[in-house]
Amino acid sequence: MRRMRRDGTTISSPHKKHFKIARTTNSKITFLVFSSRFNSYLNQAQTITTSMTTSLKPTCDELPPGFPLQPRSPSHMRSESKGTAHDFWKHYQERPLDAIFRPKSVAVIGASEKQGSVGRTLIWNLLRSPFGGTIYPINSNPLRKNIFGIPCYTKIQEVTEQSRYKGNDVPITIDLAIIAVPAKAVKAVMQDCVEVGVRGAIIISAGFKETGEDGARLEREIYEIAREGRVRVVGPNCLGVMNPITGLNATFANNLAKPGNVAFVSQSGAMCTSILDWSLHANVGFSSFISIGSMMDVNWGDIIYYLGDDHNTKAIAIYMETIGDARSFMSAAAEVAMTKPIIVIKPGKTEQAAAAASSHTGSMAGRDDVLDAAFKRCGVLRVSKIREVFEIVELLGKQPRPKGRHLTIVTNAGGPGVISTDALIESGGRLAWLSDDIMKQLNEILPSHWSHSNPIDILGDATPSTYAKVVEIAAQDSHSDGILIVLTPQSMTDPSATAKGIAEVARKVGGRKPILASWMGGKDVAEGRAILDAAGIPTYDYPDSASEMFSFMWKHSANLSQLYETPRWCSDMHPESLCVDAIIASAQDSGRTILTELESKQILQAYGIPCVPTVLAHSADEAAAVACKLGYPVAVKINSHTITHKTDVGGVKLNLNSSDQVKDAFYDIQHAVENKFTKDDFLGVTVQPMVEVKDAYELIVGASPDDQFGPVILFGSGGSLVEVYQDTALALPPLNSNLAHLMMKQTKIYKALKGVRGRSAVDIAAVEKLIVNFSHLVMENWAGIKEIEINPLLASSDSLIALDARVILHETSQNMVVDDVALVKSVIRPAIRPYPTGYDQSWVSKKGKVILIRAIMPEDEPLIVDFHKRVSEESVYTRFFSDMKYEDRTSHNRLTRVCHVDYDRDIALVALDGEKCSDSQCKLVAAARLTKRHGVDVAEFSILVTDAYQGQGIGSKLLRELIQHAKTEGLHAIEAVVLPSNRSMIHVMEKEGFECIYDKDEGVVKQYLNLKCSKLRDPSIQLRRFTEPICI
Repeated sequence: MRRMRRDGTTISSPHKKHFKIARTTNSKITFLVFSSRFNSYLNQAQTITTSMTTSLKPTCDELPPGFPLQPRSPSHMRSESKGTAHDFWKHYQERPLDAIFRPKSVAVIGASEKQGSVGRTLIWNLLRSPFGGTIYPINSNPLRKNIFGIPCYTKIQEVTEQSRYKGNDVPITIDLAIIAVPAKAVKAVMQDCVEVGVRGAIIISAGFKETGEDGARLEREIYEIAREGRVRVVGPNCLGVMNPITGLNATFANNLAKPGNVAFVSQSGAMCTSILDWSLHANVGFSSFISIGSMMDVNWGDIIYYLGDDHNTKAIAIYMETIGDARSFMSAAAEVAMTKPIIVIKPGKTEQAAAAASSHTGSMAGRDDVLDAAFKRCGVLRVSKIREVFEIVELLGKQPRPKGRHLTIVTNAGGPGVISTDALIESGGRLAWLSDDIMKQLNEILPSHWSHSNPIDILGDATPSTYAKVVEIAAQDSHSDGILIVLTPQSMTDPSATAKGIAEVARKVGGRKPILASWMGGKDVAEGRAILDAAGIPTYDYPDSASEMFSFMWKHSANLSQLYETPRWCSDMHPESLCVDAIIASAQDSGRTILTELESKQILQAYGIPCVPTVLAHSADEAAAVACKLGYPVAVKINSHTITHKTDVGGVKLNLNSSDQVKDAFYDIQHAVENKFTKDDFLGVTVQPMVEVKDAYELIVGASPDDQFGPVILFGSGGSLVEVYQDTALALPPLNSNLAHLMMKQTKIYKALKGVRGRSAVDIAAVEKLIVNFSHLVMENWAGIKEIEINPLLASSDSLIALDARVILHETSQNMVVDDVALVKSVIRPAIRPYPTGYDQSWVSKKGKVILIRAIMPEDEPLIVDFHKRVSEESVYTRFFSDMKYEDRTSHNRLTRVCHVDYDRDIALVALDGEKCSDSQCKLVAAARLTKRHGVDVAEFSILVTDAYQGQGIGSKLLRELIQHAKTEGLHAIEAVVLPSNRSMIHVMEKEGFECIYDKDEGVVKQYLNLKCSKLRDPSIQLRRFTEPICI
């Protein structure tokens, strides 16, 4: 059997395709316990009770006779489950949102036969597009006995009561309720749905938070009812959802979308209907078609996770007006975008458009430049035009993604070829190089005066046969990543016959690389376009549009590869940063929100950021004495708790070369402040040595909060004209060296930093490190620090030093923090969860070895590579179900998913030999991971310890740490699967409270830990579920 991983590779299993297994080696425990993963949502497996108290037999202490100690033979196949009460595993097979997208029973509340009503359209759409389920119309009019011949009910409770009256053994259950009643009636309807156990709801009705505070209050009340009843809700104010694969049309649109492999999600119902109408004409299909509305409950993160798990969905296109839960979106998008492209059109770039979006959804639109930074960080491709969404959706639905930026253009006219080339180059693409072999093949079939270069101009009299032969040759070119075919209607041209020939070639070479076409013209080429559309070849009116679409596609892959490059060095820890808490607390205790320059620089220095020496002086004589000690020339600056922009008040004096000049500067600053403010605003001056600025660049590094994404880091050209130059880039923290480098590359000053016009290059690595340390400062103090800025940061070939710094704190009433994920008032948490330093610890193993334990980092990829060198063949076979090659286990694509962890999704702990960590021979000896499932509060556990370090208690220690993490996160359970032969691992997990169940049908031992959490989940934190655990 073979199983496809999320990264595209497969696993061969001679035993069980659904389980990762474990066994003993020479009576020593091999810590290889891996979690189970089912694809049951594909076949709609039934939900089974999770009662565990009476049916956990046999336990591991009561194993039956003949209990297998070795895996069964390769011929053993997974048998069908008997559905026993203790089979808790299958309780988690179905995803909560399946009730909405794959329902077996649907109640339409507000159903009607009234012409032109939403209720009529909903019922009619469900009837004319069979989805394999039962429909229950609900209409409050007691005189209404049926709708379209279907029995009608006045309340949803009547549906479930019917089964009891008729004595049915199996009660009627309703998966999905579609609610189309006035907004004020929705609250009572939702309560009814909770009472009968409805699992999903779509609220079509409008009139909630988009109408004002009263509507927002009503929406919150409905959400609380749904949350308590565990009902997942799409909407309100939405069109509904379609699943063209199953035939479900739970919308009031006119038609059902065609089946396809692209999912479309929109906050605008009108955008949905427009895309739908276009898709039917353009022969484009969808795997899902979703109007998400104002996201009362189900948000972007939930939808993206669900579509990421959906094997029918190959790409996701989104029309977004507001982001909602930023952390949920970032987590889901970052995971799914690694395997499926996500394209977003996000309007609201202007203030007026942002206001319109806010009034439409009742939510804030957010700063556009911050949104751009967020999309780049999680690998999402953003477009700005509706046309581009249509075109990219078509391209994604019909053609594979290009592997690179090189395009081959085939044309019968020179002008369109030139236009195509311009558009390609301007959008970041490149023309493919024609190799000698390709040139030879083309010379054999083309006239002697063809272009002999790319674009391949095959001249105006090119026949359909010539077109087909050239495209077939280009498709075999290894230097080309895609083909654009341009046709202009000339007297010798046959657009339809040419299209048929191209379609035939595409069928032969389909799937290797994208093929695009531009049949330029009107009615003369209409038939040819239709032929190409039917063959799955996207056609464009103009060739420059086709070139741009190609570039959009390769940019997605390129952006992802850059995001997940291995950082060059591990981040430094900053023990001195503890003093920052004291500085912030002291300022807040005195009622201040502005730190002095001296305090600001002390904070920077605590995180390893070099600052110019700064000494405080309270009098003119003291300032002169300090200047003599530091050495002339010096700078004198105001010291104040209330004034931040010193130059605006004349509070900066430079290049002072004597004690008299220093004293005069002191008095000048004092008088200037007292004239514009008060005496209390002047608290002395700071004296600093002047720093040589020859050949040094002035940079700015800062951070400020965004209303949706929390702290945002800025880098760019600094100095007093920073607002004039507008040469800055944004990024969401935390950052590593690679992400810092990508942010720097977005600025114009970056080119100068590499050396220009005879000036020496700046130490780019040093600037990267400073930015990374700065991001640590921001992430570790985001609840206290509101804004922080270094301007200017002087950068030269031999130095890097902060000349000035400014820090503004949150109001003390704002920075109340419950914990890392739940906070109150207006301090916005970071959109990306920070590195969990709380796990960093030293621990002594049973053999007395000092083991360092911490969370995994992207920088650990080289350590993981070395780790796999020290794993035995037996362990490799046990882990991967086959003798997986070392090169495959340590490929960068695979280790990207291992090392780049979103700590809001899962946690991976690594253990390092502490005795080796002080030198270059640092050894990683164990790794364990806890992965949250999408949609349920359950996590999967996996662990691997190298052979030489087994039996020292490392596995038990890591397991205990992960159990504590699960409790802190409010998870309900942890699960894993072990082979019966791995008695040692079974014993270790039993000691930690896991329940052990032998499944004779599966031939495995299932481990389950009920955490019995009493902690209520924060309603702002959405449940998540994962489809593929990433084990080391």
